[in-house]
Amino acid sequence: MTKRRSRGDGGLHWDERRQRWIATASLGHGPDGKRITKRGSGKTKTEAKAKLKEVLRDYEDGLAIAPADYTVAHAVNDWLAYGLNGRDKGTVDTCTILSRTHVIPALGARKLRDLSAEDVDRWLAEKAKTHSTSTLQRLHSCLNRAVKHAMARDKVRRNVVELCKVPQGREGRPSKALTLVAADEVLKAAEGKQLHAYIVVSLLTGARTEELRALTWNHVDLEGQPNAVPATPPYVAVWRSVRSGGDTKTRKSRRTLALPKRCVDVLRAHQQTQQREQEKAGQPWDANGLVFASAVGTPLDSANVRRAFRRVLKHTSLNPDEWTPRELRHSFVSLLSDSGVPLEEISRLVGHSSTAVTELVYRKQIRPVLQGGAVAMDRIFET
Repeated sequence: MTKRRSRGDGGLHWDERRQRWIATASLGHGPDGKRITKRGSGKTKTEAKAKLKEVLRDYEDGLAIAPADYTVAHAVNDWLAYGLNGRDKGTVDTCTILSRTHVIPALGARKLRDLSAEDVDRWLAEKAKTHSTSTLQRLHSCLNRAVKHAMARDKVRRNVVELCKVPQGREGRPSKALTLVAADEVLKAAEGKQLHAYIVVSLLTGARTEELRALTWNHVDLEGQPNAVPATPPYVAVWRSVRSGGDTKTRKSRRTLALPKRCVDVLRAHQQTQQREQEKAGQPWDANGLVFASAVGTPLDSANVRRAFRRVLKHTSLNPDEWTPRELRHSFVSLLSDSGVPLEEISRLVGHSSTAVTELVYRKQIRPVLQGGAVAMDRIFET
């Protein structure tokens, strides 16, 4: 005689509409009084029972199983919507573009619970054929954080993305530096252009693009204190940036730089032009005191500067598509190194945390300092 199942042991029945066996188990009642029922389905009785066991095991582990159709795309979109609160707008925009351009098209249709380390490895390996290592790292980070977000909300048991290493990608475009002749050509081409003062200050002080876009007039002294002891030259205080919170990249990036005479002259003319534009605007000027701003005083973004810089380069022998405003800073390092300025001094001027950073990032622009010893010894022991 067949033994009757105890209450709560579940049942097994054939679903004619779905053409599948359905195994069910009752787990009591929830706080709202509704019965908690878990189900597993399969083409055979054994498959349905096995699926139910997996569901019950996850339930006992504290995992509220995600819907069967919860995909990687759902996880990524949920993370973009709720997991980036409080982040800088630039960070949110970057993560959104990377996720919707690279992650979702390739992996989005995959059910999150079925996503495997092999899937992620193959995806990264394919991306490595066309993208740099730094881009691969950002892509891996976006997917990893999205799955972590889903895991914290009991949508998946574990995060397989953390188990995958980022492969070596394509070599990125190497940074370049202007020669003295090319730098002079750029400075001449910039005269009379909107970005003239920006280019001069960037090239002659080595300030970062994000530092110059946040520079305000109350951090610029075009007079100095020539009668003080010791005398204080005209200077620019690089204390802010457009980064989240307004801080500079590192603590040592906060620095006060003496201005070359050419910068002083150009900034004076730029200040007068800005005052005339303010009067001509005929509408309230944004009272943020920015040195480099639009025609109505609003902040410049990186795209504004990049487009204006390339318009200047069209009047030179350089290819505008091959240069960015950031390479004015590289050119500053290169020109100083070529003129014999020690690496330590260059590192302080550009606001690096150590000379190792200067040498690593700008190693192609740094003159090999070790040859100085040989030259000196040849002079000392000259016969």
